[in-house]
Amino acid sequence: MRSARLFRLPGESNRPPSRNASDKRAGNVHYRTARSSSRPHRGREATARQRRDAGTGAEGCGQALYTGVSPRRRQAKAIDADRRCRGQLRARSREQSRPERRHAAGMEAGMEAGGPRRRLVHLDLKGAPPRASYLAEVLPLLRALGATGLLLEYEDTFPYAGPLEPLRAPHAYSPGEVRAVLSQARAQGLEVVPLVQTFGHMEFVLKHREFAHLREVKAFPNALNPHKEESRALVKAMIDQVMALHEDLKWFHIGCDEVYYLGEGEESKQWLQQQDNTPEKLWLSHIKAVATCVASSYPSVTPIVWDDMLRGIGEETLAESGVPQLVQPMIWDYAADLDVEGKVQLIEKYRRCGFSKVWFASAFKGATGVNQSLTLIGHHLKNHLQWLKVASNSPADVLEGIALTGWQRYDHFSVLCELLPVAIPSVAVCLQALKNGGYSEKIKENVEKLLGMSNLETDTFMSTSLGTFPGSNILTLVTQVSFYLKSSVDELLERNRYVTGWFSPYHRKRKIIHPIIMHHFQPDAVSLLSKWNAVVQDLQAAMEQVFHECTVEEWMEENVHPSLQKLQQVVDDLDKAIKAQN
Repeated sequence: MRSARLFRLPGESNRPPSRNASDKRAGNVHYRTARSSSRPHRGREATARQRRDAGTGAEGCGQALYTGVSPRRRQAKAIDADRRCRGQLRARSREQSRPERRHAAGMEAGMEAGGPRRRLVHLDLKGAPPRASYLAEVLPLLRALGATGLLLEYEDTFPYAGPLEPLRAPHAYSPGEVRAVLSQARAQGLEVVPLVQTFGHMEFVLKHREFAHLREVKAFPNALNPHKEESRALVKAMIDQVMALHEDLKWFHIGCDEVYYLGEGEESKQWLQQQDNTPEKLWLSHIKAVATCVASSYPSVTPIVWDDMLRGIGEETLAESGVPQLVQPMIWDYAADLDVEGKVQLIEKYRRCGFSKVWFASAFKGATGVNQSLTLIGHHLKNHLQWLKVASNSPADVLEGIALTGWQRYDHFSVLCELLPVAIPSVAVCLQALKNGGYSEKIKENVEKLLGMSNLETDTFMSTSLGTFPGSNILTLVTQVSFYLKSSVDELLERNRYVTGWFSPYHRKRKIIHPIIMHHFQPDAVSLLSKWNAVVQDLQAAMEQVFHECTVEEWMEENVHPSLQKLQQVVDDLDKAIKAQN
């Protein structure tokens, strides 16, 4: 194990966060256990309770806010429209932030005529990281579709070095590959925002023996112990190495979502016994320490944090923490029926607490099933249309931009979600909807033209068009496998009466086969196996052009091998039974 002083920073203190008298929230459940949290994993299926609670804080936060379309609102909007037409709309003060008073100055802030001006496509590289050569093909397409930047979540694919080298996966990008991708992004006019987890979702760090002693709870590698000096030094070292490869950054995402079991560590339990200390204050203290570190070392860079841990914190506690002056929250919700009014209220709460800007986070994939292999575009399109409603009902000057998340795993240890090439049509539809402020037949035709598809379906997984976009052959072959491999094998092995009646597991074990019956299903079994072997061979070749061997192996084992091996075994058993008969 490495020395405990390895990451220690000069002058850092190991004291627990200071205590500030403030209001307490009635329940701290989601800070403590993942099992009792009503909120799903990030990038995950949204629940009704999540959507209901998203806009409310402690002690009645959000009461007496926007509740509907009043005559006064309609009158205000009419006046604003008239002023815009005459070009005489003057900038309003920040205090005038009622949802209905969306002003023209927003065109220079976070909004443009269609939707949010900054549109970051999130690349979740902790699973199935594409080869740098594939990203070089995709970036120009993303730009043409309406992306203005990238949110790069490296996790273990960043080329960490020195004491951090254990974090680096075997398939991690090299420094040269990272520089090449960043150079290509700049050439396309895409602004890059790196994302490094610094509190929760730290499995890729805390799973390693060298860093296991920095866990909040000894048995769980998800959350960092916020009391240890070495924890803060570790975070700083990670940020510094990522910063060193990125130039001219304006924002840096420090994660900090879903810090499950915070407060359950022994040091935290002792700290929480002190008067007025709460898990919320503990979370805020760590965020403040990380954000202050970023501000000190990189004064021109603004930290971004996921907002889920902020939502339930009382306004007084949040305002007194000093965090609103240091970070910008990214409000995430991936539901198709996102609660617009609740989100508007939540934005108002954040404004009252002192946050000057907020980000939105939608999803174009990885939000509808932990092992989803195909992307239902319609779900994600509805999610983005709901976010457009939130934007139109919020002060335009508060919105910094939106990140279109594309989760590849629900967490470091979960299976793969939809592969990036499979979801290219989804991100295309979502980007165009955001850029144009909605979705229409004309916009659909433009998407089809950009993707080289003759008929793009949004309400079904199936598509009759192959497409010419990078990786389109992977989408076609994954669709075939996802829809027909398992069903065709099950049809033969479980619903063919000749197999179930004359070649059951009992028969196969004893190599018993009726010569007449054999001819009723042997040709079908051999033909089906030959067909799927050819499809899988094509898919594997296509995937190897885009992904590393480890990704191809994982996807095949999860989605192909269970059915294909079952079919192969029946054919092999049939051959053995025939030989035994002869």
